[in-house]
Amino acid sequence: MQTAPDIPIVEPKSVGVFGRYRIEILSGLTVALALVPEAVAFAFVAQVHPLVGLYAAFIVGLITAVFGGKPGMISGATGALAVVMVSLVALHGVQYLFATVVLMGVLQVLAGVFRLGKFIRLVPHPVMLGFVNGLAIVIFLAQLSQFKTPDATGTMVWMVGTPMFLMVALVALTMFTIWAAPRLTRSVPAPLLGIAVVSFIVIGFNIDVSRVGDLASIKGGLPSFSIPSVPFTLETLWIILPYSVVLAAIGLIESLLTLNLVAEMTESQGGTGRECVAQGAANVVTGFFGGMGGCAMIGQSMINIKSGGRTRLSGIAAALFLLAFILWGSGLIEQIPLAALVGVMFMVVIGTFAWSSLTILHKVPRNDAFVIILVTAVTVYTDLAMAVVVGVIVSALDFSWKAAKRIDVKTGITPRGRKIYHLTGPLFFGSTANFQEMFNPKDDPDHVVVDFAESRVWDHSGLQAIDALAERYTRLNKILHLRHLSPDCDKLLVKAGSMVEHLPEEDPDYGIAVNYGEEFTKP
Repeated sequence: MQTAPDIPIVEPKSVGVFGRYRIEILSGLTVALALVPEAVAFAFVAQVHPLVGLYAAFIVGLITAVFGGKPGMISGATGALAVVMVSLVALHGVQYLFATVVLMGVLQVLAGVFRLGKFIRLVPHPVMLGFVNGLAIVIFLAQLSQFKTPDATGTMVWMVGTPMFLMVALVALTMFTIWAAPRLTRSVPAPLLGIAVVSFIVIGFNIDVSRVGDLASIKGGLPSFSIPSVPFTLETLWIILPYSVVLAAIGLIESLLTLNLVAEMTESQGGTGRECVAQGAANVVTGFFGGMGGCAMIGQSMINIKSGGRTRLSGIAAALFLLAFILWGSGLIEQIPLAALVGVMFMVVIGTFAWSSLTILHKVPRNDAFVIILVTAVTVYTDLAMAVVVGVIVSALDFSWKAAKRIDVKTGITPRGRKIYHLTGPLFFGSTANFQEMFNPKDDPDHVVVDFAESRVWDHSGLQAIDALAERYTRLNKILHLRHLSPDCDKLLVKAGSMVEHLPEEDPDYGIAVNYGEEFTKP
């Protein structure tokens, strides 16, 4: 995936040491401003107090910025987790949510300790393209709620007339400022400049538009330590465990995919195991300090990267600025127009969407194009984790189907009158049916040889297929011999109690097991 060419990225090598510190801190400030409405909105989704979302954004953001697997990533409360928390809070209350977040963090730490994060490399590129495209659409759709206002009955309806005109104009002005700013100066991150310009106009001219304070008050104190007030019983564990497993999986999938995306954009490497541990530790801490938990946020991470954030300083600064807003700056932050933040997020959408995927859909294999579209659609209509799982499963099935068709056989007769089958291609669960159909025990001679020099047995289904084939020949009082069987497969056959009689010897030419070390004639 490539970033949009019309959204310049501040490169770290273009500034000196002090300039780098300035960019990192200002980038953190930009991210913190964008975090406020997101955290409040996700808290509303989860049906908890806005401060529960803000505390999660601060704690998770700070810990992952310091210890995470990729500098420049931003973490906090996310909508993907919030939608799972709704039913838990509704049924059992917020204290059960805090306990769930703690257990979720423990599971994520264990995933990091056992290096389960490495399996993210199994996500194919078409799934990644669908993931970023779907996420860009989700971010875009989430901003549309800011173009609505409550009517007399409290129902949210689209703005009309002057309010809609002002909203669209201010969003457009923010986007234009972000686009034009890097062409004039790189001293200030473009998103921050866009927010500052629009805020100055709105506050200076007292324009009547929606502001951050219209969502909720963000004023509060320091988060305090508290053990979740739930019964420490097995019944409680069975209540929170299913939610914890789902939240841990969603959080890690979104975080690791974001890590891969940021690593690709910055042409650097990231540590998946370290990211898992950092995310888990952050969620354990936030659960004890009254936060709703969180994971990596691709939208805010894109804002940070495009603003020039490359080191851990930008993430740390974002978390500390967010805390400062809660403690001292709520009055000022609540005056920021939502239109400015919507404009920033719209530019994130433009930069996140893999526009190149639209031009390659007719060039890539149809199955890959289908996966891109499928993952995009599932991301929009369900959630990110489900979309990735569906995409990986479909890609795996497609690969298995293609690999299953690769198995082939050539036959020949040895000087001693034995029939030999030269196999090519993998023998696994997908190809066992074709494997069985290649043999004709009734018409074959008493001794049959299967040559695996150009084939490999991948799984237990392959072993079972060999056993089943041997049984077919045994019922006809015929003997099946195996040649050039790899040592690992030979051991598995012995371990599984295979019906095939094999006498492994070391082949000096191939270094692999040979049964009945006999010379055969190629067909």
